[in-house]
Amino acid sequence: MTQGITQNRDIRTASIALVCGGMLWGLYWIPVRFFLEMGLDGAWPGIAMYTTALVVLIPILWRSRQALAQEWRGLVFSGVFTGAAFSLYSISLAYTEVARSILLFYLTPIWGTVLGFVFLGERLGPLRLLSLLCGVCGLFVVLGGEQSIPWPRNVGDWLALISGMTWAVGTLGLYRTKSVPVGGQIFAFLFGALILSIVSLFLGAGALRLNGGNGVLMDVLPFAALSVLYTLPMIYLTIWPSTKLTPARVGLLLMSEVVVGLMSAALLSGEPFGMREFFGAALIVSAAFLEIARG
Repeated sequence: MTQGITQNRDIRTASIALVCGGMLWGLYWIPVRFFLEMGLDGAWPGIAMYTTALVVLIPILWRSRQALAQEWRGLVFSGVFTGAAFSLYSISLAYTEVARSILLFYLTPIWGTVLGFVFLGERLGPLRLLSLLCGVCGLFVVLGGEQSIPWPRNVGDWLALISGMTWAVGTLGLYRTKSVPVGGQIFAFLFGALILSIVSLFLGAGALRLNGGNGVLMDVLPFAALSVLYTLPMIYLTIWPSTKLTPARVGLLLMSEVVVGLMSAALLSGEPFGMREFFGAALIVSAAFLEIARG
């Protein structure tokens, strides 16, 4: 009885933490666009932030390196897929509108629900189905516009869509390796994102525009270091809850990013946020609240 109450409390705490993490993700486009304006293109804004975060993490995790080495298989799996999601999502922000990038990523609950049903034996109760329906309908409302189907229309859209798929697979890995320390999971997440971002450079995902020669690197470095104060808490509030919650629940609760992302993009970059976006965002937020209500 006591164990069940404690477990429910842990799930609720993780759910609330994940909603907060999603809100931070809703502002992630701001540093990405900032670095783009400073002269970094394509995958480079992400590389700058991942590298500085890893530099901070390595000394912290050095003492537990042997324990982490024993869990290398789980870390590689979750790191490759969650890191790929992070990298692809970051790159997508350079090639499409913030709203489209965010919302195409948030088809994640569909992929998460399928994975939970197939691999975790998760049952699809009425509240889960209702929350999934609200989330998907919200996405269609916002993305539909003049099109009958909100289909990806450029490379940024496709990257955002694929990032959602890889995130769902990665969160399955996180859930199955919940015994691994969170710090190790965060390291794997960032390292996976860094490796994929570097690989993407060879596939044409941007080039470093040295408008001011090597001086651009010196200009970027202090801001990349400061970004650690934002990226590490954001990632922690994403990774730790993901070790406690199933992939479908993670995808639904992270939809808090949608509202913050749409509103911040409308206020700061002039992207549209009218009645259509408002109703779509309301449906998506309803999906998150219904998921929390499931306990």
